[in-house]
Amino acid sequence: MTTAQTSSRNRGSRRAEILEAAAELFAARGFHGTSIEDIGGAVGTSGPALYRHFSGKEALLAEMLLDISERLHTSAAGRVTGAPDAEHALDSLLTGQIEFALSHPALITVHDRELGNVPEPARRQIRRLQRLYVEEWVTVLSELYPACPPPRLRAATHAVFGLLNSTPHSAGELTSEAMAQLLRGMARTALAAVQS
Repeated sequence: MTTAQTSSRNRGSRRAEILEAAAELFAARGFHGTSIEDIGGAVGTSGPALYRHFSGKEALLAEMLLDISERLHTSAAGRVTGAPDAEHALDSLLTGQIEFALSHPALITVHDRELGNVPEPARRQIRRLQRLYVEEWVTVLSELYPACPPPRLRAATHAVFGLLNSTPHSAGELTSEAMAQLLRGMARTALAAVQS
């Protein structure tokens, strides 16, 4: 590996470390209640040193939410494409969303509370990626429930996201495995209700 590759990899992991620390702080204190100095302190550096990685706090928030939106959409597209049928695709989508919800409750909180603080161009990109992510689910559900109109499937998908993304409030007393099993069962029951 060349020195440039090592430097690039280290820079990427440092950015990821900063984004993770910022997500935890934004979730706990809010975007406006967290300073660049707070984020720098959380990763063992000064606040101004973060400007080597991000142009400011808004840019950091935008990258955080863009990154997770891109990863969720890319993962969902891969899961759907790689599944042998719609039933397996739905199971895989549920697995991916549950894993995300249990692993990243701070990002869920930040997205719910702070999307309005993302500059407009990036916010539009985030919303677009989220719509594409939802449509992956709607496509699969349309195969499973062909008599159900897409607007109803879309509404059901958003409702299930609300259920699965409740982990910042609901997880904690159960093990991750038990919580995943509970969420999967509840999501399946909720999605089956689109036929009623």
